Amino acid sequence: MKLQDSKDRTLYAAVLSLIVLACLTLLGQLRGFFLDIWNVLWTVLLPLLISIIATYVLRPIVDALTVRRVPRTIGILLVYGVIAILMVLLLQNVLPLLAQQMSTFIRQLPSYVSTFDSLLDRLSFAARVLPNGVRIGLEKALGSVESSLVTGLSQTLVGVKDLVGGTVTAFVIPFLVFYLLKDYSLFTSLVVRWFPAHSRDTVTGILAGIDHSLGKYVRGQFLVMMLVGTATFIGLLLVRMPYALLLSLIVALTNVIPYLGPFIGAAPALFMALGISHAMLIKVLLVNLIVQQLEGNVFSPWIMGKTMNLHPLLILLAVLLAGEVGGVMGLIFAVPVVAVVKVIYEQIHSARGNA
Repeated sequence: MKLQDSKDRTLYAAVLSLIVLACLTLLGQLRGFFLDIWNVLWTVLLPLLISIIATYVLRPIVDALTVRRVPRTIGILLVYGVIAILMVLLLQNVLPLLAQQMSTFIRQLPSYVSTFDSLLDRLSFAARVLPNGVRIGLEKALGSVESSLVTGLSQTLVGVKDLVGGTVTAFVIPFLVFYLLKDYSLFTSLVVRWFPAHSRDTVTGILAGIDHSLGKYVRGQFLVMMLVGTATFIGLLLVRMPYALLLSLIVALTNVIPYLGPFIGAAPALFMALGISHAMLIKVLLVNLIVQQLEGNVFSPWIMGKTMNLHPLLILLAVLLAGEVGGVMGLIFAVPVVAVVKVIYEQIHSARGNA
């Protein structure tokens, strides 16, 4: 339908705008309903996502055993056996130390908060000599830092509680990983069959590209994460920082978040070092700076290379948007999601060019 008259076009635009606003209002009213549905779906999606990540890490080992004529099921069971042995060693040697450090940290947390609070009070007192506008702005900033610190600590404790509460769900993950490792090609062929015959070659290319990109990314990030955690642990031990194992574990886990992860991971160590002494604060800051230089100039270029082949600006924008929408999980999955979208676009564009 062509709208020749300007009045008709204006009326059409007005009606369309009203419909869009009505739809947005309805979605806002149904927000709680959609959140309830998402919470139910998330209980299923989270174990599946973790299983897919574990599958990408373990599949090269299983494939190597299969090439050496080891039956795939036997190869998976052998890998599980090695993991079980490593878990036993971890439970006997590392976890008791980690539990002790967490217990000591929780007991001493009030003293660290008190030290930090007194520092904020001193800064606020010193700011009184500044001009009135600057002083008010600085006091607001200090108050914001303090409230953010309290909020971050409470969210961390809630996250630990949720992690403990999800232990039952974790028992499902080994079974999911087993079947993903065993029947990956079967699952791929089933997905391809959902599409029309003329689109199956394109879909096969998309799945292969996603599998290649995500596989390299997950395995590379896992190895970089371990190297960063180990380097941080050694550095904190050398400067005699308490809770070195706990703090290095936090740095390793947050390193999977592009650009923002190093700052998030270093914050707890710097906060605790500030509660000890200014000298310790400088030492811990140097350790984190050295580790991040190693990660940016040695670990990631050596292991990751140009795995994603994405522009840094695109990654940063994706991380900021995903963090606003999905919180911590959005930060973690921002880059893989962008990589998947990129692979889909390239494959479809290539298929149209060849048509």
